[in-house]
Amino acid sequence: MKKLSERQKKWIEKTVSADRSYKKIVYTRFFICALMVFLQFCAYVFGFFWLGANWWFVNLTFTLIGLLFVFYLFSRMERPSSKLSWILLIVVFPILGVTLYLTFGEGRPMKRLLKKIKKAKVKNREESKDLIQVKTGATDGCGYFLEACGFHAYADGDVVYYPTGKEAFAEMLAELDKAEKYILVEYFIIAGGKMWEQVLSVLLKKAVQGVKIYVIYDDFGSLLVLPPKYDKYLESLHENIRCVCFNRVVPVFSARMNNRDHRKILVVDGKVAFTGGINIADEYIDEKVRFGHWKDSAVKVTGSAVNAFVLAFFDLYNAVKPAEEITQFLLPPKKEPFGEGVIVPYDDIPGDKLQVAETVYLHLIESAKTYLYITTPYLVLDDVMRSALCLAALRGVDVRIVTPAVPDKKIVYRLTRANYEILMRAGIKVYEYTPGFIHAKNVVCDAGAVVGTVNFDYRSFHLHFENAVYVTKTKTVEAVKKDVEEVFDVSKLCEEKDVKRGFWGKLLDANLRVFETLM
Repeated sequence: MKKLSERQKKWIEKTVSADRSYKKIVYTRFFICALMVFLQFCAYVFGFFWLGANWWFVNLTFTLIGLLFVFYLFSRMERPSSKLSWILLIVVFPILGVTLYLTFGEGRPMKRLLKKIKKAKVKNREESKDLIQVKTGATDGCGYFLEACGFHAYADGDVVYYPTGKEAFAEMLAELDKAEKYILVEYFIIAGGKMWEQVLSVLLKKAVQGVKIYVIYDDFGSLLVLPPKYDKYLESLHENIRCVCFNRVVPVFSARMNNRDHRKILVVDGKVAFTGGINIADEYIDEKVRFGHWKDSAVKVTGSAVNAFVLAFFDLYNAVKPAEEITQFLLPPKKEPFGEGVIVPYDDIPGDKLQVAETVYLHLIESAKTYLYITTPYLVLDDVMRSALCLAALRGVDVRIVTPAVPDKKIVYRLTRANYEILMRAGIKVYEYTPGFIHAKNVVCDAGAVVGTVNFDYRSFHLHFENAVYVTKTKTVEAVKKDVEEVFDVSKLCEEKDVKRGFWGKLLDANLRVFETLM
């Protein structure tokens, strides 16, 4: 690896300082990439429409190709709503529609990386098969599904739920300070500021003590808050620090930019793991105000289930960097007796056709008997998910959903609110978190709970790398339920007058839905 100069190191240090003086520089990087992608897109659109307008045979050719794609889409075993959006776009704009489908359709992942991940996964599972202690036999439909996908049930540890990022972060720092062998850090966003400064300070101290540090951050997620070559900068700080900048952003109009590492994983010595909605940025710990009060959640996992986080981390890490022997990071099986509760950490990889994250949510919705509570920052639903929620309410389940009152993305916020009317008509109570932005991704019902990184939208279900923890018959379920009930108390229950839309509003929402798979 090419070493950074002292001048580059000092510049990078300056750009991630807490005073945020780096904004102009970092934003320039973002806007240069965005501008180049936009210009390429405009060139494609202009070129195709110009060709179509001037040469009838080009337009005819693409129309015929469009019809072939329509027949192809009809034959695919996909959700009707997803197919309908693409069919409508291809029929109305065959040149543009076919081009966009070839680029973004089918949730196209990075095929080469996916192949490497699958290879790393097989190798890691083979090496770890004698070190993984699991609870034999799944306990419910969701457990059976996860077991069939290769995710084991654990029952010899514990899951502690944190209703705020501030509480979770205090515990994360305490556990980091106990590290003796290794630390794994994987986040969608790592941003300069007080939170990252405290984490980095501990990481450097531990690296000097001989602890191995492994870091993965998503380049797109950190595009506005980290300078270029930050991975190389981290590795230059100490020989015990290794870093992967996942799916580096390049100013090219490409489908692979869609596949982001949205996971949040922190592991210390294989003894403890953290996950949830929390990224490494100041708004998550109330050190910075964005969109009002930032409400989030996280869990700390102990016991043999931590091994599942280690495997998930190195499935991705080993696909990008030279392979690390997984056995050195796994704890041997414990002799503690299994309890009644079950802990199932799982992750979801785009392009594997399993749709793990979405199916787990559907299982919980269909398993709920008395109540089903959901908190999510985005609620962009397809036919299947919308129907499942409505049917749960119609069969007598108390279904309640909390979304933000203060949006971070206005178009997605509008699509979220467009779902309110049909959900409320089925008897679902929809709340908006009035103190600000709710980022927690929680689903809890009498059958169990899920806390993790998965939003209720197309990106999380089909395009992103995600992870979460499913728990049942543990005190964690009640802890999540209690927290969501407290969220109800400070949220506004939406009424019919709040979701009423005029003709033009409904027309706008209908047009936005055509592009919801791209948002």
